[in-house]
Amino acid sequence: MKVDTKSKKLNKAWLNNHVNDPYVKLAQKEGYRSRAAYKLKEIDEEFQLIRPGQVVVDLGASPGAWSQYLRRRFAPKEAGVGGAAVGQLNGRIIALDLLECEPIEGVEFIRGDFREDEVLAMLEATLGGAKVDLVVSDMAPNLSGIESTDAARMENLIELALDFSQQHLKPEGALVAKVFHGSGYDQLVHAFRAQFKKVKTAKPKASRERSAENFLVGIGLKKA
Repeated sequence: MKVDTKSKKLNKAWLNNHVNDPYVKLAQKEGYRSRAAYKLKEIDEEFQLIRPGQVVVDLGASPGAWSQYLRRRFAPKEAGVGGAAVGQLNGRIIALDLLECEPIEGVEFIRGDFREDEVLAMLEATLGGAKVDLVVSDMAPNLSGIESTDAARMENLIELALDFSQQHLKPEGALVAKVFHGSGYDQLVHAFRAQFKKVKTAKPKASRERSAENFLVGIGLKKA
């Protein structure tokens, strides 16, 4: 049997980089399910988006690191102590993903495809008419390797997140969404600017340098 040595070397290099990644080590130490928690943490610290008492929707939540971070931000700070992974929660987090997500105390999880009307209806029913302070989206399509196809799939997800935000955010609410630099990026920035008063880009240190991933932050809905 012929062994693909090039592929083997690449896998070994990736595994070595992953194991030695400081954010991976920090996530393991602090009890986060993935290093992605630190991306949201950096964005939050830069733009001051997350405050106890809010209603937050986490799209593309699995494996749950962003919901874990949100949950800790909503833990009451008594006598200087906060950030608890369990116990009392001051705020509401509704998470959604196509993949299963291990339960997080206090987080309401819906399993389903955000592109399906039935799943969107479930999310709206769970909200029960409550307006949302913040939508965070780490959604990404399954990549085919064909740039135009992948860009179109990503654009579709972002458009759905924008539409949901338009319908359910409070006027001063915000949307944080993962995007990829490349084909279609400028159109997505334009779509954000059409909907939000303030639009910023973020490339957290926790996002690998070689990754094309970026984050768009829209704050304050423009009047329709």
